[in-house]
Amino acid sequence: MVSRESVSTYLDELSQQRRQSPHTVSNYRRDLGVLCDLVDELPGHFKIDTIQTPHIRRFIAQLHARGLSGRSLARRLSAWRGFYRWLGLRGEVTLNPVDGVRAPKSPKSLPKVLSPDEANRLLDSSGDKVLADVLGTRDQAMFELFYSSGLRLAELAALDVSCLDDIASGEVRVLGKRNKLRLVPVGRQAREAVASWGRRRAEVAAPEQSALFVGKRGDRINPRVIEERLKQRALAQGLPTRVHPHMLRHSFASHLLQASGDLRAVQEMLGHASIASTQVYTHLDFQHLAKVYDAAHPRAKRK
Repeated sequence: MVSRESVSTYLDELSQQRRQSPHTVSNYRRDLGVLCDLVDELPGHFKIDTIQTPHIRRFIAQLHARGLSGRSLARRLSAWRGFYRWLGLRGEVTLNPVDGVRAPKSPKSLPKVLSPDEANRLLDSSGDKVLADVLGTRDQAMFELFYSSGLRLAELAALDVSCLDDIASGEVRVLGKRNKLRLVPVGRQAREAVASWGRRRAEVAAPEQSALFVGKRGDRINPRVIEERLKQRALAQGLPTRVHPHMLRHSFASHLLQASGDLRAVQEMLGHASIASTQVYTHLDFQHLAKVYDAAHPRAKRK
């Protein structure tokens, strides 16, 4: 009989054998937990291995009615589909009830980005007051590296101290999604900020700790801590919007594309498997151009 224990076994396999990231496994755990809860709410004696496609459609309708977006539902369906595929390989189900079920479409929303001026204000060290504190030096290095190289949050947190030489040479190797290794340039200000942190890292890092960025207890920094420190920095610098690490990645891509127009190069630096994922930044670029046009063209200005 398939039960919640089967879900735990599947998640363990994702983590240990397939080497999925902790973030991915955490998302799958949440999505499959929702599936188990929905099955438990069904009248009768249904189990995970006895529900059929109409039940899955019903679940998606329920979740959509609760306000989940099409993108969130699509991700949830993907998690469920993978789990049932795994059950099928084990001979515990004969059909995958998620096959053929699609999430409702949601309006496409463009990623939020900082303007170049806002990015500069965020990264301004305020006359070195921020850098007087060792954790401020660390934060400056992390945020400069985010914006300079367009790293994902998990990629930055996973960096080891062994990459210091590469960064000093102007590049950083990161292991992205699907264990894909890529080489990304690092700009001058990010190199200087990371070098400053490298000189002070031993003040905080625990002995034998391999992580480049560590928390105040000396262990590898938690991604949630990075998010919170960035949020606090944005508030301290008076930025009008909530800033999160992925916003720096979006800003990196948008500003680079505006300046170079080289979509393929931006795709490579972001580590996107499909150029369609990178093309969203062309829409942001068009929005910027449209604003310039509306403000400057004599026949476009509003009276």
